[in-house]
Amino acid sequence: MRKALYILSVLEDTDLEWMAHKGSIERVPAQSELISEGQVTASLYFVLDGELAVRAGGADGTEIARLLSGEIVGEMSFVDTRPPSASVVAVQDSLVLALDRALLTRRLEQDSGFAARFYKAIAKFLADRLYVTTGRFGYGSHRQDVDVDQIDDDAMEDVSMASLRFDQFLKRLRSDYRSRSAGVV
Repeated sequence: MRKALYILSVLEDTDLEWMAHKGSIERVPAQSELISEGQVTASLYFVLDGELAVRAGGADGTEIARLLSGEIVGEMSFVDTRPPSASVVAVQDSLVLALDRALLTRRLEQDSGFAARFYKAIAKFLADRLYVTTGRFGYGSHRQDVDVDQIDDDAMEDVSMASLRFDQFLKRLRSDYRSRSAGVV
């Protein structure tokens, strides 16, 4: 869930409403590939439920990370035009919110406020990923988690609010998914 907090701490409620309205909830069966190494990604994904594996060298390649609820997948395509350098495969049946790349790109082009918030959130997300990766290889600080006593009150409030917003966002999306699955519109 930590990764989603970067997005939710920066985006406004109207941004989240747009994403929930325009996104589609997709089932990803176990062992199926969500993103294929070397192939352009058509969507940005938020993992709502389940578990995904990031693998270098294709769907059967070396596992380099596990992604759980709250993680974001496909974000690199918004800052780098190269195709993905890894595949993402469902370890178990999973649910994702898929935001079509073309639709999201249009929104970014038409709404500069949304674009600023979105790219700031992606930058924070990628900075954290770099921090964790360098720590994993023995560079930088050996502690990856920040001591709660070192976080100022404003930052704690931001994290707390983002966590609450994420829980509400997930509940709404899951409720929408159950309604759609049951044939209720």
